Amino acid sequence: MRVLFIFLLSLSVTACTTNPHKAEDLETEMDSTADVVAGEKVGIKDGKMVIQKKTLLAEELRRLQYYVYELEDRVYGNRKFGSKGLYGVLKQCRIKLSSRQYGGDGKLKWIEPLKRVTDKESELTIGLDEEKKLVAISEEYIKDRIERFQGYKKVLHDRQDEYEEKIEICEAELRSRVADLKDF
Repeated sequence: MRVLFIFLLSLSVTACTTNPHKAEDLETEMDSTADVVAGEKVGIKDGKMVIQKKTLLAEELRRLQYYVYELEDRVYGNRKFGSKGLYGVLKQCRIKLSSRQYGGDGKLKWIEPLKRVTDKESELTIGLDEEKKLVAISEEYIKDRIERFQGYKKVLHDRQDEYEEKIEICEAELRSRVADLKDF
């Protein structure tokens, strides 16, 4: 019993000291492989049939970041390119609903503030680099960045669904008011 306790204690200490940001060696070799699509292969690994997708980490991170930025532009718009996004469409619909032309009272109803997800200020360290050039540098663990962007992706998907539903409700109300005005 005492030996088991010491073994479990040493195992837990070892697990706690493992650095989650350290690169681990991965076994990616497979037998009897065949290509499926770019970067994906089927094969046998440890006697089991598997499909393996292998990409460079930099490419995976770039793909995730681009997807999140594009999704955020779809939800909130992009001032630089003049797009309004779903948030802007909802705001315009609510402005129409409040106008007297569509049976509103002429007073703009409260619209929730725009809350961008990715506007996170990174901490910069300013100083001289090895070549004595003035630089600003920020560092972040890759795993932390990936987890952060996966979180952004989830939040943005939820907000996209929320705004699409609110737009449908607003447009249905607007259509109803227009129909009522025609009947009047």
